[in-house]
Amino acid sequence: MSGPDRDSMICVGAIAGAFGVRGEVRVKSFCSEPEDIAGYAPLSTEDGAHSYTLKITRAVKGGLACWLGGVKTREQAEALRGVRLFAPRDRLPALPDDEFYHADLIGLDVLDTGGARLGRLHAIHDHGAGDFLEITGPGLKTPLLIPFTLEAVPTVDLAARRIIVDPPVEVLGEGRGGEEDDTE
Repeated sequence: MSGPDRDSMICVGAIAGAFGVRGEVRVKSFCSEPEDIAGYAPLSTEDGAHSYTLKITRAVKGGLACWLGGVKTREQAEALRGVRLFAPRDRLPALPDDEFYHADLIGLDVLDTGGARLGRLHAIHDHGAGDFLEITGPGLKTPLLIPFTLEAVPTVDLAARRIIVDPPVEVLGEGRGGEEDDTE
């Protein structure tokens, strides 16, 4: 196996592009405390082909300005735009029972509170107002986006590899294909 074991690595950030002209990069940290990302370095690329030390220089709009080991020029920094940074799971803290690493949730079956399968968790998005679960499946013409709140997601059962959701009615109505109410 050429890269790291995918289950043993957690994505902790991504490079958003160059910052300045001397090789600094802008890093978007996925850690609950953004500065914690530095404590998990060295960080690897997804395929494990590259590893970087990381030194935060300051907080900037949209992330952190950082020096990455081996990156000396703006061109090198810009070439890393979009690269996701991974840390070994054993370097990360254990989480309380009501918190989860996104990597542990992706791919889990998603069921409604009645036990009907809605699909699988495809992605988790955070656009600034909290996390949203993106659910895809064969019965959905468009992905469902469900807020990752206790009200909408009452159960995450990692042992059973499933998530139970109780989304607002309008969310289910938008994503289902071919199910329209013809009553007046």
